[in-house]
Amino acid sequence: MTRNALHNIEQLESSLWEAADQLRANSKLTSSEYCMPVLGIIFLRHASNRYQAALKQIEADQVAGKMPRRSLVKSDFIKRRALMLPEQARYDTLMKRPKDNKLGAALVEAMNAIEKEFEPLENQLPKDYDKFENDLLEDLLRAFDREVLRNASGDVFGRIYEYFLMKFAMQGAQDNGEFFTPPSLVQTLVNVIDPDHGIVFDPACGSGGMFVQSSHFIERQRQDTSHRVTFYGQEKTATTIRLAKMNLAVHGLEGNIREATTLSATVIAPATALSPVSGNTSRNGSAWTNATRATWTLKCCSMGCWTRRGCWTSLRTSLEAAIAIESALSRQGF
Repeated sequence: MTRNALHNIEQLESSLWEAADQLRANSKLTSSEYCMPVLGIIFLRHASNRYQAALKQIEADQVAGKMPRRSLVKSDFIKRRALMLPEQARYDTLMKRPKDNKLGAALVEAMNAIEKEFEPLENQLPKDYDKFENDLLEDLLRAFDREVLRNASGDVFGRIYEYFLMKFAMQGAQDNGEFFTPPSLVQTLVNVIDPDHGIVFDPACGSGGMFVQSSHFIERQRQDTSHRVTFYGQEKTATTIRLAKMNLAVHGLEGNIREATTLSATVIAPATALSPVSGNTSRNGSAWTNATRATWTLKCCSMGCWTRRGCWTSLRTSLEAAIAIESALSRQGF
């Protein structure tokens, strides 16, 4: 990406945030009430873009004789990293709706339709738009219907989504910002472990930044993420899991993310068909021995005794780890 292009994206991110946050400031909504619905609008805008791009590819392939002319099915879009959006879930359809004070209900219907078509997002998308004032929703949709966004790529929307996550975290929108790890730190972890194949497992995945940055790493090598790695993660908060799944979907990715507290609950063990593994691995070393039969990448982040008692004693030659240690642990001599 050129310096000028990066500057343009940064300006776009900033202007979009200012517009969205000004709308919130003029309402009676808190950041926590506003966070998920706004991220849902970003997701919807991007899903519509991907749908239109895939449709153009399909039509071009049909004209070129690379694909027969027939009724389209979900797989035609999935293989092009897009969702086959029902008409009521397309952004342009929502923008063309008559002013009838039912935009909130229309957005809820759109989210339900997407979840029906894309199983990994079932019960994950925001559906509280009917609680918002109609004028606020219209202004919000209009803010993300700029010409530059109608043809924006997945990378641009990925950056916008991550930027909004960061800004909401700074405002304390959820768990005092615990769901967001700065991309620069995540990028450092990715550079350390080179997650180019096998399983990427994040036992404290937050909003899924580790998975997204791993995908960027693989794509820079001109490879297909879906053919190289499988993402597994767990997170203690259900709302944060929704953010992570939306984040993956915005980037055209999928992952198996479960709700659990790593320090006290069982964790996902991908190589053992999701068999339980104790959060304190020093008490269940056998499970980790079985898990190392496959090559997988582990990232531990700010996890006290689990990190101290587990990671150092459980690593094997087929297992790589990158660990971010919070300053409190560092002062304890870890």
